[in-house]
This record gives sequence, structure tokens and C-alpha cells, in this order.
Amino acid sequence: MTALMLQGTGSDVGKSVLVAGLCRALSNRGLAVLPFKPQNMSNNAAVTVDGGEIGRAQALQAIACRAEPHSDMNPVLLKPQADRTAQLVVAGRMRGTLGAANFREARRPLLPEVLESFGRLRARCDVVLVEGAGSPAEINLRAGDIANMGFARAANVPVVLIGDIDRGGVIAAIVGTRAVIDPDDAAMIKGFIVNKFRGDPALFADGYRQIEALSGWRGFGVVPWLEAAARLPSEDAVVLDRPDRPASGKLRIACPILPRIANFDDLDPLKAESGVELVMVPPGQPIPADATLVVLPGSKATIADLAALRREGWDVDILAHARRGGAVLGLCGGYQMLGKRIADPEGIEGPPGAVEGLGLLDVETVLGPAKALRHVRGTALGANLEAYEMHVGATDGPDRARPLAVLEDGRSDGAISRDGRVIGTYLHGLLASTDLRAALLSRLGARSDGTDHPATVDAALDDIAAVLEQHLDIDAMLALAGLGNAS
Repeated sequence: MTALMLQGTGSDVGKSVLVAGLCRALSNRGLAVLPFKPQNMSNNAAVTVDGGEIGRAQALQAIACRAEPHSDMNPVLLKPQADRTAQLVVAGRMRGTLGAANFREARRPLLPEVLESFGRLRARCDVVLVEGAGSPAEINLRAGDIANMGFARAANVPVVLIGDIDRGGVIAAIVGTRAVIDPDDAAMIKGFIVNKFRGDPALFADGYRQIEALSGWRGFGVVPWLEAAARLPSEDAVVLDRPDRPASGKLRIACPILPRIANFDDLDPLKAESGVELVMVPPGQPIPADATLVVLPGSKATIADLAALRREGWDVDILAHARRGGAVLGLCGGYQMLGKRIADPEGIEGPPGAVEGLGLLDVETVLGPAKALRHVRGTALGANLEAYEMHVGATDGPDRARPLAVLEDGRSDGAISRDGRVIGTYLHGLLASTDLRAALLSRLGARSDGTDHPATVDAALDDIAAVLEQHLDIDAMLALAGLGNAS
């Protein structure tokens, strides 16, 4: 069998983090382990070694496994756009756009490709750890399902169900899942994990036994609140709905939360700087006037998000900020918004047409069907960088004569305004480069901690793995996966 699937009683119960932690724990035991998620819905994505794209969570899980991210790890990726549509990515490549209503019909034919990806991964390793999506208790979505029980039964992979005690009602969530799902689906679930417990787990001993008695499933452990998870990139924009407490940072950086914000983990290295206060600005709030830098983030629907930005009045805030001499950084879709014009002649994001940009950079963008997906290296602001491109569209204009980055393949990227205060780039992940981040903060009058961000993430994975080794019966889970005792 050599595989185990973790499903949840709902979204955001900690599936992604637990799979990542278990991946690292098994890797630390000397096992060859790989992650897999049949179907994901996220605008946070990563470029793979085979030139495709997968959900950011699976890329993190690959890092936990000490493996290169590969498109087989997430064969179906849905990237929500405007107007209730989503870009469909299959095997790492774009395969059109789906409406909310027709995805149920479109997903069923994808199961053979999902199983092929899973089979290739299983042939490469000792064990595959599979992550579900949402919850199997969403029985209204069961017909044609490829994300949870539809996959588990087709691939004959046993399931462990995760419940989140922090949100309350975990007994009802786990036992209720057993009550509502099909009996054949319930037979695939072999046990449960209680996640995000704060305090002494002994206080939940009675509840734990009651779940076992009422569900008929065995428990594999109670996982405490994982503080180290805060040092990992987040998969879903739901975390942006929980703003951090205001801090007294020396440098305030503001970023508006756009409806289709994408790859917002680009900002994690800035957030981790002790001298920086990163303010994620929710709808209904103005961009802080005392911000030194405003960042326009990546977007899955640039034109629609630009319209949303204007509805919020953020365009007025940003232009006023620039007139006061403030700095602006546009990342990918944010870079496109900073230009004079965005044209979509082929209707890539919606109806064909063109809109005016913010005009802070003398460039124009034309969207097209080709998608750039590649890892890059180069230099910017006098520092070395490693990053990746993931975008549709080409941007050109006079300010491209002042690029941000010069890449090893001979290309240049980005644009800088004449006064040097406005920068745009297509490069994702560049702020994880320690020297480049330090150079950017220096331009803004601040000092960097010099923290190695990738090393910080790696250390967090080890910390989580250590906690899971202590609180979960991993040997029993490995036996369930078909590996026996592999401690």
C-alpha cells in the first residue's frame, strides 16, 4: 500500500502543516517520502523542477521531504479568478478556465491522470503522504470527487481524519463525519488526530476516549498548538483575515489584501524582520499614511483586482503616498498594475479589453495565453538573488531601460521609475534572498536582521517534526500505510 492520506473535518484544520511535519519526521527517520494532493484550490503556487506549477503547500511539503517539487505532487490545481471562475492547471500546465458550476462535471475525467501521477510518485519512494482538500463530510460534493474519498477509494489508500479542537466542537466534527458519510467511505478511515490543542492534553483524555467509542476509530494522538507553524508560508488567504497585532516596528510596510491576492508568502521574509511592521490592509481600511513602502502583491486576476483596488480607494492612497515621496514595490500582477495600461486582447482574464493602470511606471502590459514558469538566478540592487517567474503577459516601455534584475540567462526583469522610488518585478520569492532583502531595506533607511529565510523554514519543519514524534503514534500510522515499524 505504501501510502497514507490525511483528510480533515473541515478547511484550515491543519492538514497541510501536519503532512509537512510528518514528511520531515519520516525523512529524518531515513525514509524516502513524497507528498501528494490530488486536487488543490489556491492562488499560492510554486514552480516545479519539471517546469510546471503546484500549490505552495505541496512545494513546502517537498522541502520537508528534502525533495524537489514536481508537478506530480499536485496534479490538479484550481486558481480562483474573477467572476466565479478558476484557472485549471493539470499536471503543472494550464488547461483552460472553469466556471463554478461546471467543475463538478469537469473533475471526474481527471481522476485517471490523478492516479497516474500518484503511481509515478509511489514508484519513486518508500511512502507517499496524501493530503485531502476541504472535508469528506461535504457530502453534497461527493459525486465525482477526486480530492478526498473519491481518490482514497480509487487508489485504496487508508485515511486518518484530522479534527481542529481550537475552533471547538471537535467531538461533533469527527463523530459527525462518521455519521454523514457513506459507509464504504467511512471504512477507509482508520483513525483520527486531534489537532491544535492548547494546554495540557491530559485534560482532553475523556473526550478523546469518547471520540473513539462513538466513531469506532482509534486515535493516533493529540497534537499541541504548533508555534513553529507561524514560521512556515501559509497556503490559503484565510490567514489574512486574522491581522497581527500592531507592532512598533521601525519601518512600516503596507500591502492591500486584494480579492485574488496570489503568492502572498513573498512577503514572509519582510514580516520576519524585527525592524519591520508589515501591515496587511483589509478591505474597508485605508493604506496607512505613515507607511514607508507600499507593496502591490501578486494577483490571479490583475484587471479585476485593479478595479477592486480602485473601489476601495486604495489607488488614491497609493498615488498620494507616491507624491509624498514614498516607495512602491509591485510584484507580478502588482507590477502590471503600476504601469500605464493593461490590455487583455484575447480575454485571458475575462472579457477582452484594456484598462488604465496606476501610471507610476512608464510601461504597458499585454496579457496572453503563454505562461512563464521558470526558476531564475541573477542580481538586483547589487545583490545576488534566486527567484521564480509565474505569470502571463509581457510588460515593456521606457522604464524597462532601468530593470530591477539582470538574470543569468541574459534577460532583464522589472522596471524602476526615474526617481528610483517605484519598482516593479515579475520575480516571486526574491525577498527570501538575504542580501537582496538587506539592500532593499537599506534603500528604505532600515537594517536587515540578515536572517536566512529558507534556513528558518527548514528549522521550523524540524521543530514540528519533533513535536509530532512526541505526540503521535507514527509507528502505528506507518503500519497503516503498509510499512510496519520503521522507527
